[in-house]
Amino acid sequence: MSPRFATDVVTFYHPGFWDLDSADAVRDWAADHPDRFWRRVLDTLAETEVTGIELTFAPGGIDSALRAYGSAQAFRRELTGRGLTVVSAFIADSDAPDWRHGDNLPAIVADAERRAAFLAEVGAEVLVAGLPMRATYGTRPPFFVDAAYMTRMADIAHAVGEAVSRYGVRLAFHTESHSTLWYERDIDLFMALTDPRYVWLCPDSCHIALGGGDPVAVARRHTPRTALAHWKDAVAPIDVHLTIDETVYARQQPYMTELGTGIVDWEGWADAMSATPGADTVLIELDEAADPVAALRSGTAVAKRALAAQFSVSGLREPQIDQ
Repeated sequence: MSPRFATDVVTFYHPGFWDLDSADAVRDWAADHPDRFWRRVLDTLAETEVTGIELTFAPGGIDSALRAYGSAQAFRRELTGRGLTVVSAFIADSDAPDWRHGDNLPAIVADAERRAAFLAEVGAEVLVAGLPMRATYGTRPPFFVDAAYMTRMADIAHAVGEAVSRYGVRLAFHTESHSTLWYERDIDLFMALTDPRYVWLCPDSCHIALGGGDPVAVARRHTPRTALAHWKDAVAPIDVHLTIDETVYARQQPYMTELGTGIVDWEGWADAMSATPGADTVLIELDEAADPVAALRSGTAVAKRALAAQFSVSGLREPQIDQ
């Protein structure tokens, strides 16, 4: 089966795309005009080969879609009428329950169930989550990502994974830079501590590379548990200790780049992805593209070449990518 192309709604967050002067202005405008925000996002996708979307933090999240369309069913009808689908949703909201201490497990589970119910109604099957962020290097007292910490995270993940599985949704963990699921060792430890029937992986090629890891090696080690992946490129590993606060995401941006212009081995990545349960979706992530159409067209072209190359090496017929 030919893969579908998808993207995270964060692709459309660049202020210039909205003729606004800041990210805050985009969020404020979209909060006041959710229907107009979504109309332009969906209209823009029609100019690309992308047919799937991943919902994310505001303004492109579940709550915004509900404000714009009134219900999950109405949102699904709007997408279906345009030949689009929801692929996944990312728990990235600032008001989502914090996992760090785990003493609020009922709230964490209830929040995930609400999202899973929405995903089930719109026909999506993956809920993406991240683990809490690390502390800035040198912070006193130090915060260690050790076996005790990961065991606590695994316990929470099991509770959430089991809860959302009742909706037919898989819980997949994203390998975010500067989080406690960033380095190759973090990923391997967390996956070893979690039950493969309830906890899945969403590897991000860029973020793994930014941590000095090998995205292809990670993908191959965890092939059976990769429900979805973010296809994203990196300029180089982050070789300094960034301060981990609300500005860290902006300071990571210079290390990220469009597909095909960085250090990720796309042919190796495509080969690894082709054997995963999430092989039917190629999710191209482009944070705040000034020209989303051009960036998505360029990204899909890189992905197509990588997919064609791995089929050529295997001697199989080149796949026909859905248009």
